[in-house]
Amino acid sequence: MTSLTDRKNAAISRGVGMTTQIYADRAENAEIWDKQGNRYIDFAAGIAVVNTGHRHPKVIAAVKAQLDRFTHTCHQVVPYENYVHLAERLNTLAPGKFAKKTIFVTTGAEAVENAVKIARAATGRQAIIAFGGGFHGRTFMGMALTGKVVPYKVGFGSMPADVFHAPFPISLHGVSVEQSLAALKKLFAADVDPARVAAIILEPVQGEGGFYPAPTAFMKALREICDQHGILLIADEVQTGFARTGKLFAMEHHDVAPDLTTMAKSLAGGFPLAAVTGRAEIMDAPGPGGLGGTYGGNPIGIAAAHAVLDVIEEEQLCERANQLGNRLKQRLAAIREKAPEIVDIRGPGFMNAVEFNDTKTNLPSAEFANKVRLIALEKGLILLTCGVHGNVIRFLAPITIQDEVFAEALDILEASILEARG
Repeated sequence: MTSLTDRKNAAISRGVGMTTQIYADRAENAEIWDKQGNRYIDFAAGIAVVNTGHRHPKVIAAVKAQLDRFTHTCHQVVPYENYVHLAERLNTLAPGKFAKKTIFVTTGAEAVENAVKIARAATGRQAIIAFGGGFHGRTFMGMALTGKVVPYKVGFGSMPADVFHAPFPISLHGVSVEQSLAALKKLFAADVDPARVAAIILEPVQGEGGFYPAPTAFMKALREICDQHGILLIADEVQTGFARTGKLFAMEHHDVAPDLTTMAKSLAGGFPLAAVTGRAEIMDAPGPGGLGGTYGGNPIGIAAAHAVLDVIEEEQLCERANQLGNRLKQRLAAIREKAPEIVDIRGPGFMNAVEFNDTKTNLPSAEFANKVRLIALEKGLILLTCGVHGNVIRFLAPITIQDEVFAEALDILEASILEARG
């Protein structure tokens, strides 16, 4: 009988990479069962999509209720109230003490694309500045903004013009806040007039780049630079949003308000929905019809998102994220005493990572990180690697994970790291 993997290889483009060969049959909260009945603890959560867990009862109930009413009208043709209500909620919840407006689209990359469109329309400028190691999607503008070539840009030809990159401050890799700001100043002097720059975009915690948090001093300095030159600040909260970092939005850690915020992933608890929320006057810069999309703000995703926001508040998931993250980092610190390959443990809330180096060369070791991932997978724990050097394991378990399942996962993690050393 032909295996599912053989069928996949014959039917699906190899460009769709797969981290595991697990074919899901069912899932509940932080656990997945495959077609053979094997059970796994999910520390990927669909790449930070199901922060509220697989099939949260309140999310499923909201979706079922919406299914019984209607599934699609296209909001631009026949609008619906829960789209308006969700925009009102995000306008209130997103960082910034100013009037805001929101649009809904379908994917994180689409949210980023629209944020750039809005920024250019509002400022009349073209240039965008992003950062090395950042990830902003796989569309052409998303690729251009992303600060990593392989696998995201290789083979796809020319990128959109007027996109510039500066180094992201990562002290572990020898780039200080001062050096990053100096590079930005040099960029203004040598490559692009700040009067031509529409926006600076960054992730408050780099996701695919390695889970490096932006220092508060850096965020505050960027806000000052943007204000000085009339540049808009875009916070890409696609992966950091919705309680993952211990705040509803990661920018709340810095007391810095972006002009535009992009969001997706966990916004709708597993249903496709993305958004851009920003200053009302900036959001109104494009003319009618300039923004939108056939599936943008699909009523199923909108209903799910309302339930997700309710669950985050009712179950105090921001507090829960901080508790779980502290437990994880404490356990990793204890493991570090037995595993000198661990060179860093980091991340706010429950957006955590561990970084590995080769003990002989002290260089980043993607081999060790991947070995830990594969051993853990054999033991029933799904992990994801990331980072420009591929030597980081990121932890993205649902914030609703049960205490006993979390404890089991930590035991597997420790056993996997120690086994990888052998």
